Amino acid sequence: MVKHEDVRAEAKKLLESGKVKYIIAYELGADGWKANPVFIKKPEDVDKIIWGPTCFHNLVRFVVDEKRRKVQQKNPDTRPVGVMVKGCDSRAIVILLQEKFIERKDVHIIGVSCEKTGVIDERKLANKLKGRKAKNVEFGPDENFVVTTEEGTVDLPASEIMADRCLECIAHVPVITDVLFGEKTKRTVPHPFGSVEKIETLSSEDRWKFWSEQLEKCVRCYACRSVCPMCYCDECVADTITFAVSPDTTAEEKAQKIKWLDKSPVISENIFYHMVRAIHLAGRCIDCGECERACPVNIPLRMLNKKLEKEAKLLFGYDVGFDPEKPALISCFRDEDPEDFIR
Repeated sequence: MVKHEDVRAEAKKLLESGKVKYIIAYELGADGWKANPVFIKKPEDVDKIIWGPTCFHNLVRFVVDEKRRKVQQKNPDTRPVGVMVKGCDSRAIVILLQEKFIERKDVHIIGVSCEKTGVIDERKLANKLKGRKAKNVEFGPDENFVVTTEEGTVDLPASEIMADRCLECIAHVPVITDVLFGEKTKRTVPHPFGSVEKIETLSSEDRWKFWSEQLEKCVRCYACRSVCPMCYCDECVADTITFAVSPDTTAEEKAQKIKWLDKSPVISENIFYHMVRAIHLAGRCIDCGECERACPVNIPLRMLNKKLEKEAKLLFGYDVGFDPEKPALISCFRDEDPEDFIR
């Protein structure tokens, strides 16, 4: 099991030696039981670092932000940033390496193994506690979580409150690291695409009805895009606010910018936005589930991306985010790839 003191000792060593610019990790949030992202810049602050079932954030999102800042600086600090990653998070780094967005020297990867469980789903936990407020959640000795409330401590099976992505996770141990904490345990996942099996049995009409009802709820806050480590384009086709402007961009070019869709949250625009985004993530989404967790209206966005992940696996035998030396899905071809769609 991962020990806080081991991770903190590693972080302190990295900062004292000046090997990293800073470390992106987890700390205990203001509510006293959930984890928040934290940027550790001083060796004396490493005691803030924690690891537990509430560390659900994908911290690779901040690696993307660091790259953007570095590009804008005249004399950037070229040292790598340290980043704590779970198994799913590490696959995001692999994608960024495959797409040449970052180089391996840009990150020092501190891997933590999820071992027999994963992270919790806040909504599932709230439903399970039925009004009681959690004060602490820890990994149990077996496949369970130890939850402390004002009324005492209770053991809950991981399968009941664990995030859906963890139930289907095929990378509970980071696939790329500089240092790894925790055991390289093997875990069987009988239904890695179970979350999409039910809707696949529906007729096309019923599926369209389901998604129309779900996407009609969208308020176009773009939280799903903002939290995604794969959404790093300077200009987003789905958001007219983001426009890649350089010193040479003329007023006419700004005025003539193509507007693909309106920002207003009407059903037709919402469907276009989410379909375009899902297609852009095909062969790139590493199923960290952050888009669905961040959604304020609980749209099952992960299901869209999981379906495309399944198609990539079944049609092309492609597993996303496991080998940085392997080309991305859209840039590789096999003689046996299906071609029945070509007319």
